[in-house]
Amino acid sequence: MSNAFEKLLRGDFPEKFEFVELLDHYRDYFDAVKTSARRITDKIFGKKIYLRGLIEFTSFCKNDCFYCGLRHSNKNAKRYRLSPDQIFESTDEGYSLGFRTFVLQGGEDPYFTERRLTYIIEGIKSRYPDCAVTLSVGERPFEEYAAFREAGADRYLLRHETACDAHYIMLHPSGLSPVYRKSCLYELKRLGYQTGAGFMVGSPFQTNETLAEDLLFIKDLEPEMIGIGPFLPQKDTPFGGYPPGSVEKTLFLISVLRLILPYALIPATTALGTARKSGREEGILCGANVLMPNLSPLSVRKKYMIYDNKITTGEESAESVEKLKKHLKAIGFEAIVDRGDFFKPEKDI
Repeated sequence: MSNAFEKLLRGDFPEKFEFVELLDHYRDYFDAVKTSARRITDKIFGKKIYLRGLIEFTSFCKNDCFYCGLRHSNKNAKRYRLSPDQIFESTDEGYSLGFRTFVLQGGEDPYFTERRLTYIIEGIKSRYPDCAVTLSVGERPFEEYAAFREAGADRYLLRHETACDAHYIMLHPSGLSPVYRKSCLYELKRLGYQTGAGFMVGSPFQTNETLAEDLLFIKDLEPEMIGIGPFLPQKDTPFGGYPPGSVEKTLFLISVLRLILPYALIPATTALGTARKSGREEGILCGANVLMPNLSPLSVRKKYMIYDNKITTGEESAESVEKLKKHLKAIGFEAIVDRGDFFKPEKDI
């Protein structure tokens, strides 16, 4: 048994070199780590899988990240913006289906100013004060984070993508700073958001050493939510010819993250379901406890192509929520559509 795995099981935290050793031989430990992660998840959450309604409201982005199909320089990208009324209609539909959390996700679109986003947040909260609003709109000035929080935003998702500064520079154009990216996450925590971080698995130039840095960063930040998925190439980006990340390694890391932060909300991502048909189900069996069906209008779903072949219809769509509930029940789990806020008791369960 690896030193890292032994330490995680007894509640200690491994050092970087121990995580590297675990990742170097992850196939040898896959079953044991998975079993431990699912046992811990069941102990804390039972068989509950929390559903969030995802609204991808803009495909415009001012950034040029080398891996993303929404990058500003991608002339083949199909751009759209949802109006406030379209967003409200999506939340109306989601509320009628039982959703009590809405996730507003988009590129870093300058059109959606502080004023416009505040109007949307306040509109959702006035309609549905019993619902949580989650934002995923990238890096913003700290004063805007504060304004969104005051307007009623409850959660914020901002993947750090990689905690290694040198690796971050390889994935992003000049002008984007790994130091600022991480500082945004700490500021979000300070403002009282339930905060989500995360990273790609198998991105270009990634090593087990950089992945170990991700795990160290996650432990230091202690986000309430952690989203990871395999790197999937998009043909119109500089990394379009690179191989996709490993599904197995992603699943293994979901289990490791569950051991590191037992109370975290961890989604089985769309990227997992795109990379492998059974990917999200396997993610749940490895310790994930969140799914995010798509509430975006059908007319725009295929335009939000951050990577190739992204699934846009079927059980990941909100209209099929009853089918999704039945599917989860068939593998022994219960779909929960309430707010599903992060909660950590004073004493561990």
